[in-house]
Amino acid sequence: MPLQIVHHPDYDAGFATNHRFPMSKYPLLMEALRARGLASPDALNTTDPAPASWLKLAHAADYVDQVISCSVPEKIEREIGFPVGPRVSLRAQLATGGTILAARLALRHGIACNTAGGSHHARRAQGAGFCTFNDVAVASLVLLDEGAAQNILVVDLDVHQGDGTADILSDQPGVFTFSMHGERNYPVRKIASDLDIALPDGTGDAAYLRRLATILPELSARARWDIVFYNAGVDVHAEDRLGRLALSNGGLRARDEMVIGHFRALGIPVCGVIGGGYSTDVPALASRHAILFEVASTYA
Repeated sequence: MPLQIVHHPDYDAGFATNHRFPMSKYPLLMEALRARGLASPDALNTTDPAPASWLKLAHAADYVDQVISCSVPEKIEREIGFPVGPRVSLRAQLATGGTILAARLALRHGIACNTAGGSHHARRAQGAGFCTFNDVAVASLVLLDEGAAQNILVVDLDVHQGDGTADILSDQPGVFTFSMHGERNYPVRKIASDLDIALPDGTGDAAYLRRLATILPELSARARWDIVFYNAGVDVHAEDRLGRLALSNGGLRARDEMVIGHFRALGIPVCGVIGGGYSTDVPALASRHAILFEVASTYA
């Protein structure tokens, strides 16, 4: 069985090429996966939009209704970073549905990845920081609500702290949130995860991987996790314009290998989401995101 990958062509909401959020990375990621032989018909799964009832497990009902009806107040749109029109609304619903589907596939097959997701700045009350709905938080609450999982671990290695995920899941004893991120990066006002590790500017491969290697055994010792959501943001890369850390492509690969290998060796399912990445060289950015899928495919 090949690595199960969840995708939808409407993950690309068609932003201008000069927008700070590089929307074209989604089709370019699919091109990269096809070039690597990872996007065969028996590997690809197409998602449906997440229904409002699932979204409202994590987000305020009025905010969900505003996104679906494309009536988000301008103040909130400014905090998100773009207007929430029909394509953005659909994209947010699809990306969230994609992470839920990937989680179900991971529980069935041991590992699966969404070609979007990791929108970890969306809080209960509203979106922020290029994040409309918090797909990992929604997926966690859906699995808990259905009884498909009782103990969930979120491993968030995006360069930005997972404030929205912490906000939504802070009162959920069935979910443990871990974020390792740049100390002096967005958001300015962080919301405490169950465990946060803040790294100084310029942290490179060796220091990053040493710190990660010490924390993974601590995480796996906390509980018998039913599933791990892994946010593999590539904005920790040295060439990312919003990152301020200094990982190389090799460092990204070693990081993904370390995380996925650790939990799969324990028999714990892993659901991968791509998280952030903001380089101006978007084909290179897509290739960095493809590393998650290359590593994950060796565990399928």
